[in-house]
Amino acid sequence: MKKLVSLLAFGLALCLTSLSAQEVVCEEEYSQSLLTWADFNPEEKKELIRELLSTGDCSFEGIKLYGKVEIVTSFPDIKIQYVDAFPDIRVQFVTAFPDECGKWQKVTSFPDFKVQIVDAFPDIKVKIVDAFPGEE
Repeated sequence: MKKLVSLLAFGLALCLTSLSAQEVVCEEEYSQSLLTWADFNPEEKKELIRELLSTGDCSFEGIKLYGKVEIVTSFPDIKIQYVDAFPDIRVQFVTAFPDECGKWQKVTSFPDFKVQIVDAFPDIKVKIVDAFPGEE
């Protein structure tokens, strides 16, 4: 009986050891598979933005692309470039109810997100419209 108990205890210990080792391996593989925004080239970034916008997500790196926005000169959440053709998103500036994709309300305090207007290397290309805001 002692041999059976010790054999079961050894088997259980071996099983738990291999399980925790397997979890560590899985966690290492998972952490290695996570990509950051910097891992993508510009073409892949554009494709990813288009994909996210087309799926109805209407967000960029977890920031919803609607709501109250503050235009800043430093420390933005998103860098945008105004364009006339081939935008990633069409934006309509509104005075109230910025609750749909592409509707932005300019504020000077308590913004949902902050943007910086740049001439080169934007995160998102924006076209200002009077109607039909949202994904391109």
